[in-house]
Amino acid sequence: MSVTGATSEAASDRILSIDVVRGFAVLGILLMNIVGMGLPTYAYINPVYAGGVTDADFWTWAVNNVLTDGKMRALFTMLFGASTVLIASRADTSAGLGPTQTHYRRLFWMFAIGMVHAYLFWFGDILVTYAVAGALVFPFRRLNPHLLIGLGGAILGALFAWHISDIEPLKALMAAAMAPGADETTRAAWAGASQTFVMPPGFDAQEIAGFGGGFGEALQARARIASLLQVLIPFDAGPEAVGQMLIGMGLFRLGFFSLGWPTRAYGMLILFGYACAVPFTAMLAWLMHQSGFEPLRVHEMEVWQSLTRPFIALAHASVLLLIVRAGLFESLVSRLEAAGRMAFTNYLMTSVITSLVFCGYGLGLYGHLSRLQLLWVVAGVWALILLWSRPWLARFRYGPLEWIWRSLVQWKRQPFRRAQTA
Repeated sequence: MSVTGATSEAASDRILSIDVVRGFAVLGILLMNIVGMGLPTYAYINPVYAGGVTDADFWTWAVNNVLTDGKMRALFTMLFGASTVLIASRADTSAGLGPTQTHYRRLFWMFAIGMVHAYLFWFGDILVTYAVAGALVFPFRRLNPHLLIGLGGAILGALFAWHISDIEPLKALMAAAMAPGADETTRAAWAGASQTFVMPPGFDAQEIAGFGGGFGEALQARARIASLLQVLIPFDAGPEAVGQMLIGMGLFRLGFFSLGWPTRAYGMLILFGYACAVPFTAMLAWLMHQSGFEPLRVHEMEVWQSLTRPFIALAHASVLLLIVRAGLFESLVSRLEAAGRMAFTNYLMTSVITSLVFCGYGLGLYGHLSRLQLLWVVAGVWALILLWSRPWLARFRYGPLEWIWRSLVQWKRQPFRRAQTA
């Protein structure tokens, strides 16, 4: 199996290493999304709200908090930035749509599909965020790659500074709101300021009733959360995605994702990520635990954890890239590559499957599984993705939703089935 790119007829313009890392990321994202899919929303923010904070459930949270929470999303987002440059460069040399038309048509349909996804299947959809952020970063794709990385890092740094500067005022407001005799205005101000990390009374019961009911009840419950999250996109998820996409664009231009770096450089990223960023993140997780998962303390530590996410994400990617370079685990790498080539389909399919597992119009398991038990659902979905992606691509040029997306962008039906060989 070649580690430099093409594997077959429809993949002749693919870069294998990028698809492998993308396949890994789309699997890894489910480790955190599953919490919001199967437990009340605030369990994703703080384990004390649902899913357990003792024994195996605590360790499930801790390992995910240190190694995957935000890191898989960061990796997926950087890969989107890399793909933006790659697709634009190919459109530059094709006889079809130019790079600008191709990019913004892709984003238009991504936004439309993302909205359907958010309200019908998974309120934590990332596609709408990517469409908004992708529209902003595209004009910068030709900047010097070091400048792209620096600009992306500056945006992430500014976002961190903004959040960390809020901590002391939040502490003062909380103290005032919790003080005996606090007036309703102060209490209301605290309730509004803390809504992203403190669960409102009865919110979990509403969600359990909604997602445990029929399709209509689940739709209403999902719409309420999706609309709240989409209001926050311009202030939090959006800038983070912009920063990570710019870094991904710069890294792609420097050859990081296409095995253009020397092994020593990948090794240095792995060393820094696992020997420095992981222990620092683990210390912050320990401080959350020591506080009894007090919501404001958890929020403060998660703000600090945002500093290490890109480095741990890139350490994960570097390990995979070195595995590809060395030609190790070829069967698994091949399946990850296929999963990555079908990442759009696999990401959306995961939401459809989990909605049927958890909602009342399916198996009705919402709110009934612990964090550890949720991993069985993750394992089942992973197995399905890894088992079906490669056989599908042996018969078809693209994943089903990739083909629909491509056809919509080109506004004509694209070739789908592979040519049969004698």
